[in-house]
Amino acid sequence: LRLAVKRIDQAASKGLIHKNTAARRKSRLMRRVSAAGAAPTG
Repeated sequence: LRLAVKRIDQAASKGLIHKNTAARRKSRLMRRVSAAGAAPTG
């Protein structure tokens, strides 16, 4: 999970994706992880 967030942040900083898109993807990812019952690390 931490690696995925890092990759999304890197893509946003390089301009590959918009920062709002990055934020949305991260929030969706976090929501999925918490919905699965796994505690997000980091």
